[in-house]
Amino acid sequence: MKSGDTPVNVASGANGIHSGGRQGLLSSGRKFDRLGFGVWRRRRSIIAAVAALALLPIEAGHAGWLSDVFKGSSKPDKSAKHATSPKRVKLAKPAVPPKPHGVKLAALGPVGLHLPGLKPAATICDASKFRIVLDVGHTAASEGATSARNVAEFVFNLRLARQIAEKLKAEGFAETRLLVTEGKARPSLVKRVAAANDLQANLFLSIHHDSVPNKFLEKWEFEGKKSYFSDRFSGYSVFVSRNNPDFNTSLSFAELVAREMKAEGLQYAQQYAQPIMGRDQHPLLDKETGVYSYDKLIVLKSTRMPAVLLEAGSIINRDEELKMDSAERRDIISSGVTAAVKEFCDPRWSILGPL
Repeated sequence: MKSGDTPVNVASGANGIHSGGRQGLLSSGRKFDRLGFGVWRRRRSIIAAVAALALLPIEAGHAGWLSDVFKGSSKPDKSAKHATSPKRVKLAKPAVPPKPHGVKLAALGPVGLHLPGLKPAATICDASKFRIVLDVGHTAASEGATSARNVAEFVFNLRLARQIAEKLKAEGFAETRLLVTEGKARPSLVKRVAAANDLQANLFLSIHHDSVPNKFLEKWEFEGKKSYFSDRFSGYSVFVSRNNPDFNTSLSFAELVAREMKAEGLQYAQQYAQPIMGRDQHPLLDKETGVYSYDKLIVLKSTRMPAVLLEAGSIINRDEELKMDSAERRDIISSGVTAAVKEFCDPRWSILGPL
């Protein structure tokens, strides 16, 4: 482990913390007001105000400036007294619509954009205080799946989780915790939940690598040793529990992670939605990105914070195992998770870029 890591170790048997017109037109101001341009100015002010509200923290909404904008822009011009009719005259639409211009999203802001994933500004967090627990799946004593080349899943999990932790800390998430648990499989699940709850984490992410049910395994030899593989399935998958006390937030973060994986050109594992998986079949919640529910998993349902489990890829698939073992793939996945956390913490990041 690198000296920059500050893992939380949970020992066996303990629940402890380890973004002018020409001058000749100026005298025509009154005429323009009669034609409804005063109304347009008010609309423009309203649009600008809404855009600003969407991009500012929620405290700005309490400052009272929005009502001042409305009041200021809604005062009628003195020339309005001479108007003979209150009806507005509609302006003729141009015969040919103007060509669209390439405008950056940062200039537009969210006004007029359909952004279903955008959270209210009230959810913006302080990255330096935001605590995410990165749970290293399995333990040294109970190593999880064995890869096609006889490497324990725990080794893959620890290596990837460390890299994610390093990237998050480099991005200002100083309270990131690497959770390494000791002991046997099932008791270790309870310890993980206790440790995450004791740490009062804001987010829980468990890191794993995938395998297949035994019925899909095939025999082969690697370096003179009997080994097992299955090249039938591949890809990442993301899991949440509908029994988590904050399922909606868990699902939101899971979708962010999955979208980042997809954006990197990765494919999700589709077998979990198929009956051939038997008891390992899970409901597919997002068919575009590969988010599944795993309702009974302890670390997802019993944590008191939003919780997500990431199966980064299949290590029982011989080709994908080599990719998962590469520094390039680890960098892709760790960068994707980091981007998802940053967007989760501040939704503006995905629109405006680094703020």
